[in-house]
This record gives sequence, structure tokens and C-alpha cells, in this order.
Amino acid sequence: MRASEQRRKPADRIVDDPYAKLFLGPMLRAALATWEVSGRLGNLAEQFSPGLLAFVLCRHRYIDDRLVRALRADVEQVVLLGAGYDTRGYRLAHELKYRPVFEVDYPATSERKAKIVARYKKELPVSDVRSVEVDFQKDSLRDRLQAAGFKRGVRTFFVWEGVAMYLMRSTVKATLTELREISAPGSEIALDLWHPPEGFDFLSAAHRLSANALYLVGEPLTFHIHPEDSGPFLKRLGYRVLEVATADELGHRYVHDGRRVHEAAYMVHAAVARRRAAKAPEVEDGAGAPQ
Repeated sequence: MRASEQRRKPADRIVDDPYAKLFLGPMLRAALATWEVSGRLGNLAEQFSPGLLAFVLCRHRYIDDRLVRALRADVEQVVLLGAGYDTRGYRLAHELKYRPVFEVDYPATSERKAKIVARYKKELPVSDVRSVEVDFQKDSLRDRLQAAGFKRGVRTFFVWEGVAMYLMRSTVKATLTELREISAPGSEIALDLWHPPEGFDFLSAAHRLSANALYLVGEPLTFHIHPEDSGPFLKRLGYRVLEVATADELGHRYVHDGRRVHEAAYMVHAAVARRRAAKAPEVEDGAGAPQ
């Protein structure tokens, strides 16, 4: 999707990612070429899930904007959870200024990406990108991060993109709790969430149908939460919500050519809340009065 966006005029691009095409396999390169010539694949994808393509691009752009703002402040490191073929470590090399970017993913994905990076090393900007291979069935995330040089207890920016909706609620809570525990207050996270459309119109029905269809390809949507409930949910886990950006807001900010943004998905930007100091126990003096 990021690679296909390059076919548009710069003014119409939601995301500008000149490196995405480097990570496409032969079949996707062919698909991209077909899309560039005819647009048919884009039309088919839009019919399958109206607004999904635009949302994915808006999601990426939203996270970019939040991350760049954090890098201009005092964030010391960046963690990409489920990094896949994310190129932020290279696209944002100037803003990163050699701060480490930890790309967390399964070994198979990380290994393939490393080979591609090595192949196109001369075309990619110099940046401190560190691969963190994690088998989530066996490995501890915090241990694997620390082994790669992650500093515990410092201001960190976490990117959790396109992952949470495929996990169980307990796993989402456990992951958010762990991220809070290994970072400093004020650390930030940007993630996308999803909720089933509530309307009875054709478009809402299409969104529900496309979500159900993901079960057929082995990627069922297992976690959803309404935007109104995301704030209390995150607060209970030790976060304060900085912003909830709905599809309408994302479209207003980033879409300038009439594309529709999937109404069932939205973005959340939150920060690790400052920990409350433990209340000191009252100590009684000899007369029994508390001091």
C-alpha cells in the first residue's frame, strides 16, 4: 500500500515512502505494476473493504507525525512492535539523529528483511536500526529488547501498528502493561484500534462483512473496543490518552483527493502516566496520636 502511494502526485500522497518497493516480493511487484497501469487491484480492494487502503495509509502517516513530534522532544529510543517491513528507521533518519530503533518481529520476517536491507544498503540512509527477533511463544519481550541494547526506564516511543485487533484482550492488556513497566513516565505509544460499525446502512454492513471475511484467511479480528471506551481502558492500564483520531479526523487531516477512510478503525496516541507515590503509613507516637 505504501509502495502504491508513490504512483500518485506528491500533493496527493498520504505517505511518502520511496523505500517500500524494495521489500516487495516478485508477486507483489507484479501486482504493483498492474495497479500502476490499470488501477484494477485498487478498485477490487476498495470493493472488498471500503476505505481500508486509505485508512492504512492514514494510520502510517498519523504515527509518523506523532513520532516526529516526540523525536523533537526528549524521546531516547523507538520500538516498533510487529515491525514487518516498516521503513521509518530509514525514512526518518534525519529526525532520529542516530537514536536506536528496535524492530521487533518473528525471526523469519526479521531475517528476510535483514537480507533485503543488506542488498540495498547503499540506497538506504545510515540509521541505528536494530532487529529484535522474538518468538512470542517462547521468548520474553523485555529480555530480547534488553539484549539488543534497549534502555529500561527512559523515555521511549512505541509503535503498535496493525496488530492489536488480531490479539486476545488479555494479550493486549499484558503487552501494554509490560511496555509501561519497562519505560519511563511520559513514554508514548501510537496504535490503531477497531470497533464493529453500528449502522444498518450498506457501507456499515460492508465493513462488518469484510472483517468477518478475515476469518477465512486465518486472521480473525479478535479484539475490538469503541473509541469512547478506549480512554478508560488505557487509564486502567496506567496510560493517559493524548488523542483519539477517528476516521473522519484522519480523512480531514490527510486525504486531499476524495478517498474514503474506513470508518470502523481509529488511532490512539497515549502516554505512560506518572506513577503515584505510595502513601506513607501513619506512625503513632507514645500517646497514640498519629505523627
